[in-house]
Amino acid sequence: MVEPTEQSTELEPVAPAPKSFRKGALIRVKLDSYVDSVESKASDPVPPDYILQGPGEVLIVKGEYAQIRWRQPVPDVWLKLDQLEAWKQ
Repeated sequence: MVEPTEQSTELEPVAPAPKSFRKGALIRVKLDSYVDSVESKASDPVPPDYILQGPGEVLIVKGEYAQIRWRQPVPDVWLKLDQLEAWKQ
């Protein structure tokens, strides 16, 4: 009979990444992060002005993405959190 060998399976605790945006936060898109991203390539070649000027409202944050609703008659979009910045009046 073969005896199982003991292996160290201890894992270091991993702290969850802090969410930089919460539901209801007002944001705008950072042009330098958005250009040449996968999200920009799935859309029009020239980003619409309203996403760069803001404000958009964060509806949901899942992982490294946020669902954004604009104050325009357009569909909600999912964008990476690193492409967003807080909106300031």
